[in-house]
Amino acid sequence: MKILIKNVLLGEERVDILVNENLIEKIASKIEDKEAEVFDASNLAALPAFYNMHTHSSMTLLRGFCEDLPLFDWLNNIWKKEAELSSEDIYNGTRLAILEMIKSGTVFFADMYWHHDSIIKAVEEMGIRANIGICFMNSLGRKTIDECFDYAKNKTFSQNSLLSLSIAPHAIYTCDRKLYEECYRFAKDNDLIFHTHLSETQKEVEDSLKENGLRPVEYLNSLGVLDNKTLLAHCVHLSEKEAEILSQTRSTLVHNPCSNMKLASGVFDSRQARKYNCNIALGTDGNSSNNNLSMIEEMKIASLLAKVHYLDSEEGNSNQVFQWATKNGAEAVGINAGEIKEGKLADIVFVNLNDEKMIPNYNTISNLIYSADTKCIDSLMCNGKFVMKHQYVEGEEEIIEIAQRYK
Repeated sequence: MKILIKNVLLGEERVDILVNENLIEKIASKIEDKEAEVFDASNLAALPAFYNMHTHSSMTLLRGFCEDLPLFDWLNNIWKKEAELSSEDIYNGTRLAILEMIKSGTVFFADMYWHHDSIIKAVEEMGIRANIGICFMNSLGRKTIDECFDYAKNKTFSQNSLLSLSIAPHAIYTCDRKLYEECYRFAKDNDLIFHTHLSETQKEVEDSLKENGLRPVEYLNSLGVLDNKTLLAHCVHLSEKEAEILSQTRSTLVHNPCSNMKLASGVFDSRQARKYNCNIALGTDGNSSNNNLSMIEEMKIASLLAKVHYLDSEEGNSNQVFQWATKNGAEAVGINAGEIKEGKLADIVFVNLNDEKMIPNYNTISNLIYSADTKCIDSLMCNGKFVMKHQYVEGEEEIIEIAQRYK
């Protein structure tokens, strides 16, 4: 199937983009192809779609529950509520989360949760990409831990699937040394992403120093579990030495500014991470600690937080945080996307240039981050197929109607 996107703003020029199957085949000032379906983009700009590199999608059902608490008090309340969620609840929550992500221009999310088949079913139905984290904690018990490994070992996807799995030990305060090492060996043996929370709070750092004699990154490095397929969510409290370790191991630091601010966890030192050339990506965290999944808002907060934290208006510039939300995330999980170039996968977000917050348009990316909101997202293409056209997602009425039953 071919789609010919006509007269779209790409950078500062109006161009045509020919998408063939799932790839961007050609970009030129004028393209003719009688076999292609034509998409008129005369009032639209094309940008790389967003990659949400850390979230807990089903927690959409807990939006607004248990507010204004520090992380560990919040977790103790959330875990009790999560225990009540069924596989059907997880399916419904994930569908609502994906609808919200599509509406805000996101085509990929790195998840970490339970009831994996329910999450996978929702993702496959809605047509976007996802990396599904199989979550591990010692408190699950050996039987459940073995079942999780068996699930990851035996789960298969079709060759054309947009889904993959990751091994996701929750955090150093819920997983002991043996479980971390076991998780990493399994991930390595099966060529899977390794995804964990790390250095989210000062308490986590203090407890690690007390229990392990090492800071959190130093501790995981001593276990040999850091490499270029490791996603580390938060990384708020890093020493210079730890930043250097993460650079050397080519691990990806996933910045979650809204969640970090809401839970008063601290401020990610993006200047330090950039000094050591660390790969920085962006995530929203879950809806119960954010409380939305908008990568547009996440980019704005990431940028403004850096500027005020360092009292430097050049920190967190719009092009930089946009790369965190697109190219850097795609590269971290080995997906050939994150840029609109010939030969790249066709993951494209279309922005309405007639939206009042996009006018005047001196700089599309700057307008998107500092001025606009999700209302400016007109259409979204994932892997060469439209998952939203002109702000409509197929089946959205049913998703919303079912989700409204929860409280």
